Amino acid sequence: MNDKSRPVHRVAAPIRSLQRFAYLGLVVAAFGLMMLGKADVVVVERFRAQITDTVAPLLDAVSRPVATVNDVVAEAREMINLRAENTQLRKERDRLLQWEAAGRRLEAENVALQRLLNFIPHEARGFISARVIADTGGAFAHSLVLNAGADDEVRRGQAVVSGDGLVGRVVGVGARSSRILLLTDLNSRIPVVTEQSRVRAVLAGNNTSQPVLGHLPPNDTVTVGERVVTSGHGGVFPPGLPVGVIVSVGDSGAVVQPLVATDRLEYVRVIDYGLDQGVLQPQGTTAKD
Repeated sequence: MNDKSRPVHRVAAPIRSLQRFAYLGLVVAAFGLMMLGKADVVVVERFRAQITDTVAPLLDAVSRPVATVNDVVAEAREMINLRAENTQLRKERDRLLQWEAAGRRLEAENVALQRLLNFIPHEARGFISARVIADTGGAFAHSLVLNAGADDEVRRGQAVVSGDGLVGRVVGVGARSSRILLLTDLNSRIPVVTEQSRVRAVLAGNNTSQPVLGHLPPNDTVTVGERVVTSGHGGVFPPGLPVGVIVSVGDSGAVVQPLVATDRLEYVRVIDYGLDQGVLQPQGTTAKD
């Protein structure tokens, strides 16, 4: 072991000797440079410039990876910030879409209620507003279901109107719901009068979208475009409620287009006119409850 370590000690001995004098040599060199700098400034500046020119490419090569790393770090931070901002914008977008949907729904309800307010019930003892919750119409019956009933003082036979005109009458009442018989139902019979010619007739439903004027006087004629309103006879409805417009006249009678589009009906008024709750029926039939 000792023989093998002797060459190593022989090589390390001079290095150790040099290390002892390295510090002293650096101090002397620094002192010498200071003195030279004081003695000849121009030479020192030239030497410094040459050293700077020599080292500059090395510093530039070293600084490029550092700048690249800084750019990568900056881009990574920007991407993180953009991702967080994108997430926040998506949340705000979803919230705005919810508000837009709510706003559109409220706007539609507001329009429906404004249309309902256009109708002014004359000489009514009271009324309530209700919402249509079901359409039970079909091939053999035309009726609607409201979300108001006996608890809301809805009574059978009361008139149901919208902002455009007469919808029908109440024929069935529950505690919290009621059923409306529409003008177009086969069992609907309403005394009416034409607004211009004042011809009295009975508006008879036929389970189509256009009821027919029946019982017209033989010597009286009606014209297309005349409005039809309730006559007030029979104690069913008060006079003057708008019903529809005559769209055609033929041998079978005058066809009336109702003013109310029941397929788009949302809100109605159930009006108590204080009249008898009788219902004008065709012979041999009764109203459906």
